[in-house]
Amino acid sequence: MTAAQAALPPLPCFLNGAFTTLPNAQVSVMDRGFLLGDGVYEVLPAYGGRLFRFAQHMTRLDRSLAEVRINNPYAPAEWKAMAQRLLTEHAAAFEAGPQSIYLQVTRGVAMRDHAMLEGLTPTVFMFVTTAKLPSDAQREQGVPCITADDFRWRKAHIKSTSLLGAVMARQISADVEAAETIMFRDGSLSEGASSNVWVVKDGTVSGVTQDNLVLEGIRYGLIGVLCTEAAIPFDLRRISREEVALADEIMLSSAGKEILAVTLLDGMPVGNGRPGPIYKKLNQGYQRAIASTPA
Repeated sequence: MTAAQAALPPLPCFLNGAFTTLPNAQVSVMDRGFLLGDGVYEVLPAYGGRLFRFAQHMTRLDRSLAEVRINNPYAPAEWKAMAQRLLTEHAAAFEAGPQSIYLQVTRGVAMRDHAMLEGLTPTVFMFVTTAKLPSDAQREQGVPCITADDFRWRKAHIKSTSLLGAVMARQISADVEAAETIMFRDGSLSEGASSNVWVVKDGTVSGVTQDNLVLEGIRYGLIGVLCTEAAIPFDLRRISREEVALADEIMLSSAGKEILAVTLLDGMPVGNGRPGPIYKKLNQGYQRAIASTPA
């Protein structure tokens, strides 16, 4: 075990059939996830030990695995049982609060080869940690973001572990202490480096059409439901860069951000520079959805 490995926090994790802690979890250097980024992942939020929109995460995991031709090694009930055990162990050992489970499935271990080798045993890894959610100040004041061209690959609908493009995109905003990089491809909105983006104009919430250029965030369906509940018009369509610049409100959504208002874009205020009324209604609805999550 290296010094860096030993210094990891003793967070509960699961690796290839065994429960352990992060310092003790190790994989082969010939794992295709390590060598080629050949795998997919999910991030499961949990509140009070209750997994939030678990079924939707499992559906997306199935879709990503099918796209890259890796068989799902577990049924949803098995994934849920493993996740619940990690949540329970984490809550017992660390301060209680919202939790986040990262799960990853790679093609497995083999000599390096770009082809999708068959017959391998997938590597399965999961770990749980305390969720890093927006601060009260961020919820009340909104966050700054900047824009950039979307230079990533054209299969963004796969939740792939090959995240160098997203890492480079996020660093653009990190370098100027902004919360997210909002990206555009051929003059149209795509998504954030690690979030979906929503635009409000004249009371209507608009998101980008779901295709291979956008990762369908789990909140995609939820935002539509919340808009319906609040009688807010909602649509998915092509959104131009000009529309984003002139939006009354802009919002981000992801497991870690939940719903978050963007109040400054490229140094210019969005709307009046404060979180708007649509954001407030959707955030209230989101918190109600969390509170009603079944065990």
